[in-house]
Amino acid sequence: MIIEKLSSFLKYARIWQINKILLLLLNVSHFFSQFEKLRKVYRFICAGAFPSKKSEKDKNLMVNFYNWKERREKKALLVLEDGTVFRGYSFGAEIDIEGEVVFNTGMSGYQEIITDPSYAGQFVTMTYPELGNTGINSEDSESRELFLSGLIVNGINEASSWRNEISLKDFLKKNNVPGIAGIDTRALTTLLRNKGTMKAFMHCSDLVLSPKECLQRAQSWEGLDNQDYAVKVTCSDIYKWDSDKNRTLSWGLADDLSPADLNIVAYDFGIKWNILRCFRLRGMNVTVVPAQTSAEEVMKLSPDGVFFSNGPADPAAVSYAIKGAKKLIGKVPVMGICLGHQLLSLACGAKTYRLKFGHHGCNHPVKNLISGKIEITSQNHNFAVDTQSLSSTLLEISHINLNDNTVEGVKHKTEPMFAVQYHPEASPGPHDPGYLFDTFRELIIKS
Repeated sequence: MIIEKLSSFLKYARIWQINKILLLLLNVSHFFSQFEKLRKVYRFICAGAFPSKKSEKDKNLMVNFYNWKERREKKALLVLEDGTVFRGYSFGAEIDIEGEVVFNTGMSGYQEIITDPSYAGQFVTMTYPELGNTGINSEDSESRELFLSGLIVNGINEASSWRNEISLKDFLKKNNVPGIAGIDTRALTTLLRNKGTMKAFMHCSDLVLSPKECLQRAQSWEGLDNQDYAVKVTCSDIYKWDSDKNRTLSWGLADDLSPADLNIVAYDFGIKWNILRCFRLRGMNVTVVPAQTSAEEVMKLSPDGVFFSNGPADPAAVSYAIKGAKKLIGKVPVMGICLGHQLLSLACGAKTYRLKFGHHGCNHPVKNLISGKIEITSQNHNFAVDTQSLSSTLLEISHINLNDNTVEGVKHKTEPMFAVQYHPEASPGPHDPGYLFDTFRELIIKS
């Protein structure tokens, strides 16, 4: 906004002295990290202020980099089911789609966030105001493709990182996912906190749709309650994780991997790749199976342990997984994360419910009731285990959320099984809870 006003001022004033001052200020930026970017901005300003000196290259740079016209017109719409309308401009795939709006408070790691399959069916609002700076690379993705319905940001920037391989906006277009920028994300986040998660319609295509028509589309959408989205994001076939070691070693966490001495089977309800990486780094080979794989088929693989992964939507709708969990608990050591935590709790007789606006971010404080220690955790879920329903089960609470006292972990009283609601693998987020993968290994060995 400041650059636009300054460019307009120079265009009409044509005051050379001010232009010289601007040039001096930009050259002084040599002492700051943004020197090259500011020089580029100066060239764009000059191109707008002095039309006679504007080259075709400068024109294209201004159009492609800043999209002044699109930012001013704000043709893209985000219409919530309560009738609230947010206007912005499209920077991803130019399509229209329904989704559930959530907000994520993470200040970094947007690539890992948007590639998390748990966001299937949702519009992710990033509360951090500037996105796109680090671009996208082939090493930081958490799944094979994008499953979220759309991305909502305040400001979108061109990538400026040595790791960048493709820009965020081109990545969204490549995966046919819409993105809308120029939104007042603070106002949207406040609205969601006050009223709760809402259904919405994102209009980013060239079709002419009124806000009223968009509202009807948002309100008529079925939403995510009672919906099984695990079948939409799971793998189609059984596979072994990282048989050539490339994905596990891609981050430079180790020069080589020691031989694995344990074999576990992981249910893919929307599993994140860093979960698999964490298992392999701790000497466990992982065989990944589709969401609807039966308990009998899993046991035929002779696992030392079974893992129930994270995933999207309503846990109560994934009835086949709950049925399978009931058969596996007591036969083999079991661990669960996020959706897996909810499924295992349901299998033991507990109940789940929808949170008002969910937990989505990288800084949620959790207390380990066994050790008494506090962990800062990464979280992404809309449902939680009902505390009161646990009293009639063989589960005991092992972790609680210090923000709202919701259940963050359970442990079986008689069988080798535990689960947590948050993400110990992070990606993105703190590594405080990484010990849980070691806990599972120890549980398997002890059993």
